[in-house]
Amino acid sequence: MRIGAHVSIAGGLPTAPARAAALGLECFQLFTRPPQGGRVPPIPAETADRFLQACADHRQAAWYVHTPYVLNLASKDERIRRNSEEIIRTDLERAALLGAAAVMTHVGSASEAGRGEALETVAAALKRILAGYEGAARPLIEISAGSGHVIGRDFEEVRAILDAVGDERLGVCFDTAHAFASGYDLRNAEAVADVLGRFDRTIGLDRLAVCHANDSKAELGSHVDRHEHIGRGRIGLEGFRSLLGSPLFPDIDLILETPHDEDRIGDVAALKQLRSETGRCA
Repeated sequence: MRIGAHVSIAGGLPTAPARAAALGLECFQLFTRPPQGGRVPPIPAETADRFLQACADHRQAAWYVHTPYVLNLASKDERIRRNSEEIIRTDLERAALLGAAAVMTHVGSASEAGRGEALETVAAALKRILAGYEGAARPLIEISAGSGHVIGRDFEEVRAILDAVGDERLGVCFDTAHAFASGYDLRNAEAVADVLGRFDRTIGLDRLAVCHANDSKAELGSHVDRHEHIGRGRIGLEGFRSLLGSPLFPDIDLILETPHDEDRIGDVAALKQLRSETGRCA
């Protein structure tokens, strides 16, 4: 179980591993393009080589790619949907070139259609994205906070998408703040055991590939996506201690997406301390 965080690529992709090392990270997450989306040029082989060498130089064990936020695979507007598909597929190819372990994405909103139709539309889009893809970077659906009509607000919706796509490469990213905002209580050992049990029965813990470790400024079940520093939000230190200490929770990497300020180093230290207390290995 390695501790990581999202880091900037300001100055170019090869600068990200040094930023990760400066925070004391063992793995990291990045965008390979501006998070607002848009077309990007291919990554030159020389840039990919420099990035991989920087990862080795700064002792980073794994890295993950997050897609831009402007995607909607559920849109009834074909232009929006096709553009979203192109961005995700391109990010998968870029991630594979960079040796990333996985690519996590939000799948969009059902505001223009009923949820049943939207789930079918998302699944069909993911099938097209994965058709012919042979890269090693694994595609992941991220659990959402469930605000508005956003897809992926509960385990049942994620399971429906996985079943409809029917591709074992497609996994899940569990975001603690999103899950809490969606109504999954993570504040103590009993609650954590219940949530992980429900996840296993509905989705399967074998599909859980990585965890976004974020405390929540928002209340349980509020459907409001607001990340907070570890131990200073509504989940609290006991919640994260319970999560890491649960025998159900697999040894997956934890990626922080807490506020980008000087307290981020404290978040890294807090997770490392909890990992030590619960007997987990790096």
